[in-house]
Amino acid sequence: MSKNITTESAQEILAELKRGAEEVLVETELVERLSLDRPLRIKVGFDPTAPDLHLGHTVIINKMRQFQQLGHDVVFLIGDFTGMIGDPSGKNVTRPALSEEEIKSNAATYKAQVFKILDPDKTIVAFNSEWCNDLGAEGIIRLAARHTVARMLERDDFDKRYRGGQPIAIHEFLYPLMQGYDSVALRSDIEMGGTDQKFNLLVGRELQKQYGQQSQVVITLPLLEGLDGVQKMSKSLGNIVGITDQPEDMFGKLMSISDDLMWRYFELLSFKTLEEIEKLRKAADDGKNPRDIKFELAKEIVARFHCLSDARKAHQAFIDRFTQGALPEDLEEKIVESEGTALGIARVIKTVNFAASTSEAIRLIKQGAVRFDGERLEDPKLELVPGTEGVLQVGKRRIARIRIQQ
Repeated sequence: MSKNITTESAQEILAELKRGAEEVLVETELVERLSLDRPLRIKVGFDPTAPDLHLGHTVIINKMRQFQQLGHDVVFLIGDFTGMIGDPSGKNVTRPALSEEEIKSNAATYKAQVFKILDPDKTIVAFNSEWCNDLGAEGIIRLAARHTVARMLERDDFDKRYRGGQPIAIHEFLYPLMQGYDSVALRSDIEMGGTDQKFNLLVGRELQKQYGQQSQVVITLPLLEGLDGVQKMSKSLGNIVGITDQPEDMFGKLMSISDDLMWRYFELLSFKTLEEIEKLRKAADDGKNPRDIKFELAKEIVARFHCLSDARKAHQAFIDRFTQGALPEDLEEKIVESEGTALGIARVIKTVNFAASTSEAIRLIKQGAVRFDGERLEDPKLELVPGTEGVLQVGKRRIARIRIQQ
């Protein structure tokens, strides 16, 4: 926001930059920085340990894009040096370090994926080994002298491990310091990170002050809820939308979220303006089917990571499958071993992983969510004899051709 921008437009820009943010430390400083007649340097660090990104990772990348579109310099910092330490944030055990080869491979994958959102011509890609390697033993010891063990133990995960008698390796204390030193080396104006990174971001702010620099503004962003709407999006929890998912799969997953979660996804993932989202909310309040609004979200996300044509095809495939009852061409086949005896339908549903337990399968049948060859099942005690074949569908997305093996 240079000085020739009107007060009204400045407020709109600030509102967009704060959109979805958990905290801005300190907001008055952010306003001051935005009023400077120069591009700001926005730093976001990525520890290249999990190169397959999901939508949860893109929350912060979308925010980088906003700054980029306002003409600021976005630094996509790959922590190849700190990756060899292993970020202990949120971990209750020492995290294994990566090899140099793993880091290089993951970094290349990262870049290929984030440039689906960021403009590669306007993105500064940096590796913190460029300055961390030059520190040497003396430099690292001098850096370590700027922080205390007591201050490190203020961090929640370190404190819990210390009180629980779990080991904390000395090198883990170096991670926040090295991440903070990145801010000094880059002379960053703003650093962004997840809420779990707040301690590390504030270390950078403090170190800049000690090195005679103006302290960076810290912006923390929330951890996106997964498809279940409860737990954070995580591959280990199986509630993710991967940005490399196939268009139809991505579309179907997004259509499966609750109506309430849809608005959260609009806020954190959509490129629609706040005004446009408010219009959609009003339309929903006036009676528009939330499903049709969810279509807009799903098409936008699929088009971002694939193309508009793929998004339209995925939309039509979804309608064909769930509105008109058409089956996908590449229907998966699952074989269930029976050992020569009839199997209860609830057991079959659990065996093919369409329910977590037989009790859940029974509940789904009673709710009318289970069909076999297009016919809704009502009897949870139904048994399938060996040799039975047919299409089993549970809910809208779990569908397969099953065969009860002799």
